[in-house]
Amino acid sequence: MPRIIPCLDVKEGRVVKGVGFKNLREAGDPVELAKLYDQQGADELVFLDITATIEARAAMADIVYAVAGQVFIPLTVGGGVRSENDVQKLLSAGADKISVNSAAIQNPMLISNAAKRFGAQCITLAIDAKKDSRNNQSGFSVYSHGGTRHSGLDAIAWAKEAQERGAGEILATSMDRDGKKNGFDLPLLTKIAQAVDIPIIASGGAGEMEHFKDVLKIPSITGALAASLFHYREMSIAQLKTYLQEQGISMRITEEISQHSCP
Repeated sequence: MPRIIPCLDVKEGRVVKGVGFKNLREAGDPVELAKLYDQQGADELVFLDITATIEARAAMADIVYAVAGQVFIPLTVGGGVRSENDVQKLLSAGADKISVNSAAIQNPMLISNAAKRFGAQCITLAIDAKKDSRNNQSGFSVYSHGGTRHSGLDAIAWAKEAQERGAGEILATSMDRDGKKNGFDLPLLTKIAQAVDIPIIASGGAGEMEHFKDVLKIPSITGALAASLFHYREMSIAQLKTYLQEQGISMRITEEISQHSCP
């Protein structure tokens, strides 16, 4: 069943959101927002420590522990994950899945080894992709370190390699669309969906309910992620799920969830 997934980008212990990975502004406390989204009917949460890799430190396990103690839905955690030990620490803190990005680009064996040790279902490869005329394969290149470094990798080829190495899921973010609310990058996501068989979470560009409908109709796209729409109360999860259900897309909706709406 398709999933609606709020994303909590965390910097210095606070949730932030920007446009194109820049111009960040504060959106709230990660624990309180996590509790709210759980109550509103989110299917999962993605929690990313967005400066951990740039600052060369591990993700904040203490916040993960605090969040995990307040929610009853799957929690994916990423940012600063450089080793199997980092994966172990975050799983022990309460994460259900671990997202790897920059370290996996530098050492693809991290995907292979972590998937073998912890199970493919625990390993999500995050791909931050951007249109790139230098890339004569798919036209989309992969960026690392919070979108600040061009990796030289082709986004589609990297997704295929991640699946071959044992990743159980892909979190695909369009840097071109991030925070702009002009719709998910359907060409990018369609290419990835055609290349792999594992579930894909679409990220970057959600601005209207119709955007979710359009992206969830792509085969293999099993989740749609948004941040500012939910953080700033521009759209409620309950309203979105009701709309999608009316559009013929099955959603997990309970009586309790249906009572939540935007203030």
